[in-house]
Amino acid sequence: MPLLLPTQETLRDVFATRAPFPQPASISEAQKQHETPRSSLFPAFSAVDDMKSKAGALSKEAQEEINKASHAAQAKAGKIELYSAKYYAACTLGGLIACGVTHTAVTPLDLVKCRRQVDSKMYKGNFEAWGKIGRAEGLRGIFTGWSPTFFGYSAQGAFKYGGYEFFKKFYSDLAGEDIAYRYKTSLYLVASASAEFIADIALCPFEAVKVRMQTTIPPFATGTFSGISTITAKEGFGGLYKGLYPLWGRQIPYTMMKFASFETIVEAIYGYLPGKKSDYSKGAQTGVSFAGGYAAGILCAIVSHPADVMVSKLNASRQPGEAFGAAMGRIYKDIGFPGLWNGLAVRIVMIGTLTGLQWMIYDSFKIFMGLPTTGAASPPKEKLVS
Repeated sequence: MPLLLPTQETLRDVFATRAPFPQPASISEAQKQHETPRSSLFPAFSAVDDMKSKAGALSKEAQEEINKASHAAQAKAGKIELYSAKYYAACTLGGLIACGVTHTAVTPLDLVKCRRQVDSKMYKGNFEAWGKIGRAEGLRGIFTGWSPTFFGYSAQGAFKYGGYEFFKKFYSDLAGEDIAYRYKTSLYLVASASAEFIADIALCPFEAVKVRMQTTIPPFATGTFSGISTITAKEGFGGLYKGLYPLWGRQIPYTMMKFASFETIVEAIYGYLPGKKSDYSKGAQTGVSFAGGYAAGILCAIVSHPADVMVSKLNASRQPGEAFGAAMGRIYKDIGFPGLWNGLAVRIVMIGTLTGLQWMIYDSFKIFMGLPTTGAASPPKEKLVS
């Protein structure tokens, strides 16, 4: 009877190559030669693996090119001492890039936010707004106001970040190292407020043009400089600055929250993580900058939103010769307290993303120039010894 049944070896020889499951380790070399590679059976696997290898190679090449450019920039600039003129110039340029690029990129969000602040019934939501604007004006219409946004926020970012670094060191030296460390949050608040006070003077004319372009349909001007000419021809030079007080009211609390909360959050993150800040790679440090910036941005949006609404309203509807206080009273009577919070959800998304990206870009530029990232201040030497 056993002779009528195939042996175990015979069954394995016949069915081994057709089995759907992996073969035992004892499989013969001859059978291994008949196995088909995974990439031949499933071409998608080969494509994915190929894409992964190419992406890895491109990433490595890009990193090498960035490192070369960084070394070349550092060699050209020479050694940058902390708190030297070169240091403040680098921080100013970093702030210009960070703010100019990010604010311009979110122009579509800003456009909808401004229009909904002026008329809350104009659109039900962002996508409906972009759809209507796109059908009526095309892609260019969705980016209405990008030009004054770029010029204005580039100037503001330069004075804000460069000024913050300057005033932080200036007030720290006035107070002394020990007091500056003990009251560092107050130092961050005062330094950022001082920097923003100056930065808003640079921003205000461009903000006036931007808001009017975004809240008049069709836009009252085709570009930044035509807008400036139109305003000054009708209202004089002062027309460009009629929103300065509410701009200070919006931007100074916003920037105080932005810098103080960022510094505090970043310090808390490094305090929670094992090791010191210097133990982490450049990529990890910029990741912390983005996370701290995004969290700070949410707080900034909430604190400054009522003033942001008022800036939009004043630039859009303040009458020539109308007193600032009278204009604010009239607008508040029209919209009431709830109206001061129109568009808050959009602004939280916009400002959170903006602030996170700004800090990431700013600190990446500092690393590019061979400088340390912002945040996680070291305690005085006396405290380190004790």
